[in-house]
Amino acid sequence: MSTREVLIYSHFERFWHWTQMALIVTMLITGFAIHGLHDWISFDRAVTLHTLAALALLGLWVLATFWLFTTGNWKHYLPTARGLGQVVRFYSYGIFLGERHPYRKAFWRKHNPLQAIAYLALKGVLFPLIWASGIAYLLYFAWGDNPGAAAWLQWVALVHTATAYAILAFVVMHVYMLTIGGSFAHHVKPMLTGFDKVELSPEEEAYLIQDEPSHIR
Repeated sequence: MSTREVLIYSHFERFWHWTQMALIVTMLITGFAIHGLHDWISFDRAVTLHTLAALALLGLWVLATFWLFTTGNWKHYLPTARGLGQVVRFYSYGIFLGERHPYRKAFWRKHNPLQAIAYLALKGVLFPLIWASGIAYLLYFAWGDNPGAAAWLQWVALVHTATAYAILAFVVMHVYMLTIGGSFAHHVKPMLTGFDKVELSPEEEAYLIQDEPSHIR
């Protein structure tokens, strides 16, 4: 195996990542304003911006889902138990002793086992919950006349808020992870340039050199 810099984050993937980040931050800030946790913007403007950012994010997720399945990149998010114990041990114990990260990024798998589980939970559980509850809340006018609708609305609001805090916790942990095991700039650079150090088999290296020379350094 040899280690080379390989283009593993495409232009679309980087666009998706940074646009999603901006929209999620916008929704968190406006959501806190709607709940009265700050007065940086008015309630009416917060509701409008929150709704517009949500619709934009929904469109982005639909586009990203289509991209994931048409390009085969969904495979990077499949969870695996192989190496999971070592990664969990590293983040809970070994990292404080200065140990080397046990996972070596490969061309065919960008994310370590713990990352894959975290991203799958985010995209397969939290995102559907936030969308189902948000759309139900937005369309309350269409079902608000049903018996018990007010009680159901309270549950919808509770699920939406709890899921939003779970996503906030993911964002905080994600940023925290960028500060360990190397400099912040070192971790962020691949999502800016698309290139990261990857272990390649001789066959993978030969393929990239021959067929995708612009994707390897």
